Amino acid sequence: MTTYKHLIVERSGKIAIITFSRPDKANALNYDLVAEIEQAALSFRDDIESRVVIFTGKGMNFCSGADLTDPGEGYTGPLIRRRRRRRIGERTIQAIMEMDQVTITAWNGAAAGGGGCLALATDFRVAADDCLLFFPEVDLGLSMMWRASPMIVSLVGPARAKRLMIGGERIDGETLMKWGAVDYLVPRDQLMEKAREMADFYAGKPHIAAQMIKRSVNAYSTALDRAVMHMDVDQFLLAQSSDDHGSAGKAYREKTRPVLKGD
Repeated sequence: MTTYKHLIVERSGKIAIITFSRPDKANALNYDLVAEIEQAALSFRDDIESRVVIFTGKGMNFCSGADLTDPGEGYTGPLIRRRRRRRIGERTIQAIMEMDQVTITAWNGAAAGGGGCLALATDFRVAADDCLLFFPEVDLGLSMMWRASPMIVSLVGPARAKRLMIGGERIDGETLMKWGAVDYLVPRDQLMEKAREMADFYAGKPHIAAQMIKRSVNAYSTALDRAVMHMDVDQFLLAQSSDDHGSAGKAYREKTRPVLKGD
């Protein structure tokens, strides 16, 4: 059995739970955690006992996005290495979306940036009433990666996707429920109970038929994703090399207004 540093993976009968476990960092994503999430998702390929997998975060938040305090060893070096290593995010999202098992996000607190992508990549979302979704990339002078754009557009539509990705708006649980991005909204102390209830419901469905339907729906709804988003890592790296990224990042950390020159 694989041992993880930043994840807790529990399998019990037909239901499994994957918990992001960096609570002291609000489950922020460093390279190692993203790699472990990919590895954990792939580990279910040959698991014919688990019918439903719940993803959640330990502590107050689901996942606060990129760990800006991380030295970034996973993403340094020559450009060819950085391009390949940066693709770990899209691989992880793809691994989750391609799981045969029905997947459910038990969404506690904030899901930001890559954490928001993880929350949206599952089949269903049960959210605590204190949940929050936002993508701070634009305010750091960065574009989106992880093939996030088509996934977000599919869930909330183009105008609301622009509010999230261009506006960087912070969207609360009640609004996410109205937008259709959340399936159930419950008090925080009822979150895992509701997620397990939903998991029990889907675990009781004929598994072969369920996974065929899931794959068909996903194939239809994501048919153009790879064709359209095959260079989002390159766009990110280009934005990251701009002077505006440096100015925006400094202003974001200092909570000031950046001076942007379009360079």
